[in-house]
Amino acid sequence: MIHFKLFTVCFFLFCTLNINAQLSHDNLESVGLDGTFIKSKVDSIMHDAITQKGFPGAQLLVTKKGKIIFHETYGYHTYDSIQKVALNDVYDLASVTKITGPLPALMKLYEDGKIDLDTPFSKYWTDWKNQKDKKNITLRELLAHQSGIKPYIVFLNEVLKKEKIKKRFMRSEKSKRFSNQFYKNLYIKNRFKNKIYRKLKRVKADGKKEYLYSGIASLIYPQLIENITRTPYTKYIQDNFYTPLGCNTLGYLPMNKNLKNNIVPTEIDTIVRKDLTKNWVHDENAALFGGISGNAGLFSSALDLAKYMQMLIQNGSYDGKQYFKPETIKEFTRIQYPNNNNRRGLGFDKPLIGNDTLSIEKAYPAPQVSPESFGHSGFTGTFVWADPVHDIVFIFLSNRVYPSRTHRNIYNLNIRPKLQELFYTSLKD
Repeated sequence: MIHFKLFTVCFFLFCTLNINAQLSHDNLESVGLDGTFIKSKVDSIMHDAITQKGFPGAQLLVTKKGKIIFHETYGYHTYDSIQKVALNDVYDLASVTKITGPLPALMKLYEDGKIDLDTPFSKYWTDWKNQKDKKNITLRELLAHQSGIKPYIVFLNEVLKKEKIKKRFMRSEKSKRFSNQFYKNLYIKNRFKNKIYRKLKRVKADGKKEYLYSGIASLIYPQLIENITRTPYTKYIQDNFYTPLGCNTLGYLPMNKNLKNNIVPTEIDTIVRKDLTKNWVHDENAALFGGISGNAGLFSSALDLAKYMQMLIQNGSYDGKQYFKPETIKEFTRIQYPNNNNRRGLGFDKPLIGNDTLSIEKAYPAPQVSPESFGHSGFTGTFVWADPVHDIVFIFLSNRVYPSRTHRNIYNLNIRPKLQELFYTSLKD
């Protein structure tokens, strides 16, 4: 009996330690896979994608049961084949920022009782208090893209006239009134942010309460988080998440992190920057906020994203620290409005409804992922996905927008679903 109790206690401790564990490195064989076969298949898919200009290079990381079983790089920073992609390179995450920047902060504020998902958002963002079409919209509706607010506003149009910069809004030299940096030699008027907020105050919501993807609210979240916490947004997420998780590359303004040679470029901008966009955020709206926004702006390596996503599928725990209650993660990662044909969680993207019945060409993401899985993609060619049922994290980072955002072969060739499907069909639980 004593031996049985001792075994039970030891087993419980082992399980607890395993749940709280850090990511560890292992190989494909450790989870029963033929490493040579898998690597050759991945190599073939990736090399074909690069040859067909899907992207010049990429990082791919896959974990299973808390073990990094695949972590490789492919190609170069650009098609000139000068600088090879390295494991510690950082990519512009684009919309993956939404679930790795403002979202964990909002989850914590929700958990701490400082915001409510079903209270009108105008209680917290008073600009909308007297706006008839928006005053009753809830944070739940905003995060699940159920608010009816238009998808996007191109604020760059406000600083351009016939593709030339309006000097009253943007200057080539830094000054007291123009200290918000858009790019290495371009500075936005400090008060331009107020102009953005005035437009966001008047943005229209159609009232239909149907699924319509919108990035508008993400522009508001950083300021909202600062208002509630009375802490700079970047400091709040750094202190509460990135530093304790050991995410050393994950963050805004990567040129301030001594990562200059490891920042992968995005697009050759022929309109405003007149340069290859490197070291600075690609998204123009985020750039108008000085590179710090809720819709885009974060940069990271695949490894640091894997730590964050692994924490989420470990019920909010990582390396002995509890970041969220399990019920918080469950609430934010479940489908919120399934009866409206809306697959979204709160901030997190989810598989298409009925995804497991679809072909690889029509599914999103791969049809083998569980309905409980969640993640997000980014315009620049980034994709992160976590599956708590199969205990798999899948991270794919690329700069498919180089040299131009018109390059869409990453989608035409269905690269990411093919890679994800390969690992799912090969892995056995």
